Amino acid sequence: MKYFVDNVEVTVLKQRVQYIDKDGKLITESLTDYTKRNVLDQYATLEDFLTAWNSAERKQVILDEFASQGVLLEELQEQIGREFDPFDLVCHIAYDQPPLTRKERANNVKKRNYFAKYGEQAQAVLNALLEKYADSGVVNLESMDVLKVNPIREFGTPQFIVNKIFKGKADFTAALRELESELYVA
Repeated sequence: MKYFVDNVEVTVLKQRVQYIDKDGKLITESLTDYTKRNVLDQYATLEDFLTAWNSAERKQVILDEFASQGVLLEELQEQIGREFDPFDLVCHIAYDQPPLTRKERANNVKKRNYFAKYGEQAQAVLNALLEKYADSGVVNLESMDVLKVNPIREFGTPQFIVNKIFKGKADFTAALRELESELYVA
């Protein structure tokens, strides 16, 4: 994001968050410190966060919880890197874990050869979904609309992909859940 003051480009060096605490006192802190404190208030340990993340039917639910607490993951992506998944931003900021890019996570899945148990067409669809994740993140995988965009729609209509390639919605949903699990293997 570019910022201009009097038609001169400026760079943001550090962002601060100001809020009123429960005692009515004005608090000013960095966005990362604010994020860390809010995440740790909800998930005291990395294990707590991983359990919640991995058991969530949709990751968007957890992301919405953070947004309702004022955790600005988009702003953090601007500061730290757009190539990082919100999962990695949270793990990095709150629990001091080294972040992986979405591309690194996708490559790790490919290296484990997890697709081998699926038929050729299903492997191709899952690989395309993995590439979509590397480009745009997990939230897009959680919507059936992802089946309507290139290169995935080249395999057929969403109904064809779900019913013919994956033998029904239950199998397709299970394959997507497993893909997500593979992405977030510790």
